[in-house]
Amino acid sequence: MTEEQIRAVTIGELKPSSRPIFLADYDPEWPLQFEREADRIRTALGEAALQVEHVGSTSVPGLAAKPVIDIVLVVTDSALEEAYVLALESAGYVLRIREPDWFKHRMLNRQDTNVNLHVFSRGCAEVDRMLLFRERLRANESDRRHYERAKRELARQDWKYVQNYADAKSPVVEEILARAGSDTSDEL
Repeated sequence: MTEEQIRAVTIGELKPSSRPIFLADYDPEWPLQFEREADRIRTALGEAALQVEHVGSTSVPGLAAKPVIDIVLVVTDSALEEAYVLALESAGYVLRIREPDWFKHRMLNRQDTNVNLHVFSRGCAEVDRMLLFRERLRANESDRRHYERAKRELARQDWKYVQNYADAKSPVVEEILARAGSDTSDEL
């Protein structure tokens, strides 16, 4: 994404990265942090939380990651912010990203923990893609090592915005997803 694109979807102040990307070795506390946040989300939203999943590198045992817990929340329609944002704000979350043209994605953060809460609508293909990627990295050591090497190499570079680092990982993510998809179709 360009700076203009990042600015267009960001709610509030756009903050350039003030330090290099930090990758921590896998921490067994990460799943526990996810569970605490998942409970908080389910308590805040009740039945409106259709699915809550731990995604991203912190969800993959043995994988180094930025120490930020990525969570996918599926609601009926993520564009209907009134159905979930106020309840999540009451639970300490702040709406930071609104991407109506990319799967109606919304992202909220918490001030007191490193959490990115990604909200998508029921039936969103991006949720399936994120879960497929997570499962592939959990199950395939070669792809997990390949992804970690790419992340470490990219983390050594200077990035104005963390989003630029995330975007730079896209080619290796797509490569791994292509293998995961072909393995899945072979099983059918």
